[in-house]
Amino acid sequence: MIDRMGANSRASYYVYRLLSGALQLMPSGTEQLIAVAAGNLAYTLRPRDRQALEENVEGVLGRGLEHAQLRSWVRRGFASYARYWVEAARLKCAARLELDSRMVCSEGWEHLADGMARGRGVIMALPHLGNFDFGGAWLAAVGYPMTSVAERLEPPELFEWFVAQRRSIGLDIYPAGSESSSAVLDVLVRGGLVGLVSDRDISGHGVPVVFFGHHTTFPAGPAALAMRSGAVLLPAAVYMESRGGHRGVILPPIDTGRRGRFREDVQRVTQDLAARLEGLIRRAPDQWHMFQRAWPAELASGVSGGQDLAPGAAGMHVAGATSGAACE
Repeated sequence: MIDRMGANSRASYYVYRLLSGALQLMPSGTEQLIAVAAGNLAYTLRPRDRQALEENVEGVLGRGLEHAQLRSWVRRGFASYARYWVEAARLKCAARLELDSRMVCSEGWEHLADGMARGRGVIMALPHLGNFDFGGAWLAAVGYPMTSVAERLEPPELFEWFVAQRRSIGLDIYPAGSESSSAVLDVLVRGGLVGLVSDRDISGHGVPVVFFGHHTTFPAGPAALAMRSGAVLLPAAVYMESRGGHRGVILPPIDTGRRGRFREDVQRVTQDLAARLEGLIRRAPDQWHMFQRAWPAELASGVSGGQDLAPGAAGMHVAGATSGAACE
């Protein structure tokens, strides 16, 4: 009997490899044109992603948007995400000089420097916003290599290739699983830098938060790890600017001091993080690459108050968990 899922997975692996190789051959400066064309194509061919992004944009900007306005925001979102993919595919070949010329941390660098100087590690908590891969490559180039956790991909060759590409630009990736939390905790105890994409609860059993006025759940991992390790927890984002530029923003550290029961403290810290990520997303809603419903229990049904969501196990997601790069 033919293993169709396995065959599809292997086909995806070869498609990723082929596309990444092709993007390496594109002349410099064509990224934006490619991204717009690819974004428009995806907007047309992926109606489920389009609907999810529409709901999420309305969650940020309000449900009173005219249809033309909403469509414009969503089209820009698809183009932005396509640019992220194109840039990620070309990152491996980017020299230090190019990274420096295209990236600046315009706000909050002192928070990262101070946190690393404490020697107990730093967790950068990021939303699915802009191009965190570019920021991670730049941080590695300036002496702050980052560690993160990624969901396993099928087939295994695709995941191994993805990990190898991320390591080539200075991002050390651990596969999600029973050992990933202890591995990341060890990095923090040694005073390292960890990056976790923190605005999506992939487990479905995360911490209940209010996010843009609606109830949802966030992963508990960033708060729990920060409290257990003593690491500094910094909300951050990397925005894509015009002409291929990037701008990093690092917000002041979140108070992770113990005040009561551990579960209650995780709830408080995670809610504080959700509020900080709101502010980062509001700066560029079209760069929020959230193609899953951010409020599945509320916006899909038109309910504004939401339901009580029970907290569950800690969860983590990774910067760069869905993109690959090649320079072959």
